[in-house]
Amino acid sequence: MSISSRKSVIRFAVLAALGLSTPLAASTPSEQFLVENDAVMARMHAAMEIQPTGDIDRDFVAMMIPHHQGGIDMAVAVLRHSNNEQIRRLAQEIIVEQQQEIAALRLAVGEPLPASYPAPTSPPPTAPVGVEGPRRHHEG
Repeated sequence: MSISSRKSVIRFAVLAALGLSTPLAASTPSEQFLVENDAVMARMHAAMEIQPTGDIDRDFVAMMIPHHQGGIDMAVAVLRHSNNEQIRRLAQEIIVEQQQEIAALRLAVGEPLPASYPAPTSPPPTAPVGVEGPRRHHEG
């Protein structure tokens, strides 16, 4: 991990420990998106640093899943902060495609699929009617 990545991970770990998701200075949607995206990238890069097992397939999957999850998390961030409908549609497509690719990767090495969860834009099961839930990387 690069020094800048480590600094970013440390910065966001401190913020998380303090119960803050973004620095107080990030006030515009653009700043909020950039801060959130930095955290996503730091988590993704940290998760991709695996200890090789000697099994090429499992090592590949162990690195690709966090890569795809990073794409999902980036798309979620853009859904939170962008008003561009075309970008929002692309982000939603990326979420679905990356989730499907993660499932295919897990199945390819015999891992069980995690329990299903509602679509990122579906209201949570406990949300009142009419309340929209949270809106949940490259194409391959």
